[in-house]
Amino acid sequence: MRLPVDDEIYNVNAVWLGPPGKTLPFRARYVAYAVGATVFVLLQIVERRLGIGVSFFALAYTLLVTVGVTKLVLGVVDHDRPLGAVLRGLVNEVNAPRAQTRGTTSTIRPARVRAVPPRPGRAARRGRHAEAAAVTHGGAA
Repeated sequence: MRLPVDDEIYNVNAVWLGPPGKTLPFRARYVAYAVGATVFVLLQIVERRLGIGVSFFALAYTLLVTVGVTKLVLGVVDHDRPLGAVLRGLVNEVNAPRAQTRGTTSTIRPARVRAVPPRPGRAARRGRHAEAAAVTHGGAA
C-alpha cells in the first residue's frame, strides 16, 4: 500500500514549460536536459572514434539512443535519489571488492599415479564379475 506524501513540495516537478502560450510538446525535468546533452556528446565522440561520419541518419540514430538512455537513467532518479547519488552508487558498486571466484587447477600426471593391487583373497571370493564392477564403481560392489 502506498501512502501519499505529506510534503506538497515533492509534488512539483522542476520542468520548463516554455513561454506562456507556447509550451513544448513534451515535459522534461531540468536534469533530463543535462543528462541528454551529456549522453549525446559522448555518443558523438564514440561515433567519431569509430569512423562514423556526420550524416542525417547517424544524427537521427544518435538522438534516438540519447532519448532511450536518458529515459533509462532518469527512471531511477527522483527527488529522493538525485543523479549524484545514483552516480556515486554506480561508482561504489563497480569499485567494490569482490570475492575471488577463480578455482584452483591441478594436473595429474599418469607417471605419478600409483596402482594399488587388490588384497589377496577378496577377489577370489567375489569372482571375476564382482571385481570388474568394483573397478568401475570405485570399489562399491
